[in-house]
Amino acid sequence: MNKDEAKGKFDQAKGKVKQGIGKATGDERMHDEGVADEASGEVQEGVGKLKDKVGDAVKNVGDRIKK
Repeated sequence: MNKDEAKGKFDQAKGKVKQGIGKATGDERMHDEGVADEASGEVQEGVGKLKDKVGDAVKNVGDRIKK
């Protein structure tokens, strides 16, 4: 897990907490912020996973060139 994936997971959790607080208190704005944070976290995590895949692909190409 890289920094982007970790930040993404954190933002998703933060978003879920905000949604719960917003729903419990009737604060629609807090709930909406939570939805946005969760979505942002999902994107951030996806970026992190993509970076890992690209890094692995580059490493594999490098390993093949060395042979």
